[in-house]
Amino acid sequence: MDNVKIGQFIYKLRKENNLTQLQLAQKIGVSDKAVSKWERGLGCPDVSLLPELSCIFGVDLETILSGEPEENEKSGGNMKRIKFYVCPVCGNLITAAADAAVSCCGKKLSPVQPQKAGDNEKLQVEIIENEFYITTSHPMEREHYIPFVALVTGDTLLLRRLYPEWDMQVRLPMLPRCRLLWYCTQHGLFYQERIQIPTK
Repeated sequence: MDNVKIGQFIYKLRKENNLTQLQLAQKIGVSDKAVSKWERGLGCPDVSLLPELSCIFGVDLETILSGEPEENEKSGGNMKRIKFYVCPVCGNLITAAADAAVSCCGKKLSPVQPQKAGDNEKLQVEIIENEFYITTSHPMEREHYIPFVALVTGDTLLLRRLYPEWDMQVRLPMLPRCRLLWYCTQHGLFYQERIQIPTK
């Protein structure tokens, strides 16, 4: 750990949050001299104080300990590069337009990597009343099911959350030249390339 780097980062975060050393010290139950010491690189906050600092500054623990934020390159907002994060503990689903530092249930999550669906894995897609009607014979049991189906284009994400013991039947508005993605709790994230809307 680099005390100087961490101290400079705490100083920067404190200023961004419009806090004096005394105000920050009072929030976490230490003296303002302790905060001053950290910011000058002469020591580090006790490990027990890190969760509180993380909460006050809205920055994860790893970022505080590294002493610098990890910034993403600007993605231009192309939704086709969307990242899906799925918590293995509670099943929470989080999406981000670019790589992000995401955690849930105390675990740091990595984006789930999509894999191209084989012919026997693909979902069936029909067009009914100007909507995609999506079905599959995939199991929908508590231990093995599809928790979400999504349609993605360059600027749009449509996502439908599903639950075990429901039939896997989804209707979503038709989007031109979209990618269909879905997640299986046992086998991961799959995609089918471009669903074409037939022209009349």
